Amino acid sequence: MTGTVEQSVRTSVRAWWVAPATMAALVAAAGFRSSTGALLEPLENEFGWSRGTTSGAVSLNLVLYGLTAPFAAALMERFGVRRVVAIALALVSLGAGLTLVMTQAWQLWFLWGVPVGMGTGAMALVFGAIVANRWFHRHRGVVTGLFSAASSTGQLIFLPLIAHLAHGPGWRWAAGVVALFSLLLVPVVLGVLRDRPSDVGEVPYGAPASYVEPPVDHAGPGAGRVALDVLREASRRWTFWALFLTFWICGWSTNGLIGTHFIPAAHDHGMPETTSAGLLALIGIFDIVGTIASGWLTDKVDSRYLLFGYYFLRGLSLLVVPALLGPAVQPSLFLFLVFYGLDWVATVPPTVALCRVHFGLEKSGVVFGWVFASHMVGAGVAASYAGWVRQGTGDYFLAWMTAGGLCLVAALMCLSIPRVAAAAGDPHGRVGEEAPQI
Repeated sequence: MTGTVEQSVRTSVRAWWVAPATMAALVAAAGFRSSTGALLEPLENEFGWSRGTTSGAVSLNLVLYGLTAPFAAALMERFGVRRVVAIALALVSLGAGLTLVMTQAWQLWFLWGVPVGMGTGAMALVFGAIVANRWFHRHRGVVTGLFSAASSTGQLIFLPLIAHLAHGPGWRWAAGVVALFSLLLVPVVLGVLRDRPSDVGEVPYGAPASYVEPPVDHAGPGAGRVALDVLREASRRWTFWALFLTFWICGWSTNGLIGTHFIPAAHDHGMPETTSAGLLALIGIFDIVGTIASGWLTDKVDSRYLLFGYYFLRGLSLLVVPALLGPAVQPSLFLFLVFYGLDWVATVPPTVALCRVHFGLEKSGVVFGWVFASHMVGAGVAASYAGWVRQGTGDYFLAWMTAGGLCLVAALMCLSIPRVAAAAGDPHGRVGEEAPQI
């Protein structure tokens, strides 16, 4: 009995050391990725680039950010989370640092796309989902919510600083902060993060002492093959496509539209860019609350109904944005920011839970990687689409209406996901029978 209690205590302490290290990397990745929206106009003013050019670079960043996720998940399964995340941070530092000496648009596309996009993509929410699934048997939904909220915290911490630097000393100072901070995180990750509880002789938080981890096949197929094989298997089920398409719309309506274009859209209405950057950070504050609450609800409420509510309310809120923007912050705009913040990435915990329940713990990280890839591809399409709308019509009205309508479609699609209960007594979250495959 004493040995079991001692093991439980050691596991609790270790899991809660791994969690802050994970959150630090997630905060950094989100901050680096969201900084692009605050740099659009400074870059355009210095180099004479069009909104279509800078939006295209953001689109490439978002698409590669998303497409990296499933392969990064497979690499983490094969070579370990700690090693992959440390390399990703070094890659972001290199890409951000090299922007200081760029002179051509193609260099912006390459640097924001390849090193920064792929580096931050390896530290996306898939990374958090893998850590939550491996290190926490109890309260997985809450921990997933905490990790999801870390993306908002990154936005909250970095965006006002990036905007202040970009419009004060200059955008190069902002890029330099990103490069330095990501480099400083490398030794933190290497020193604190561990791949699995068994690496330090423990079991996940809340798991019984008899818990046995799923086996790791280090001699199996490569990471790319694993990612593609999981995609091939998962794509036979409607559940995968429902999650894939709704998360595509989620990315369209958050990172792609709000994250990239809210600052320049507010500036079109006469609002100073530093003010709009602060408002975008305010969304991050309320998203911390909303996402943690969503994680708590995910442990108690059917995830399909949660997603329906999130997408439906988000769609309605986006349809009224054009009437709320102006040179000053009115109470109605503040109310929108609070409401939208609570819903920003609240979709993540129930989506992660549905991936785990429908596809099993062993494959859920890679499955969510593909679902998350659709999120960022949708964001990339939206970033370019909104840029083209602004360049062609002179405002963002059509972009707001499109995003709102898509969210209402996503809400209805969530109700089509079949109900599946995890097999009784299965500690790995494997599933029983599901609806017919397609």
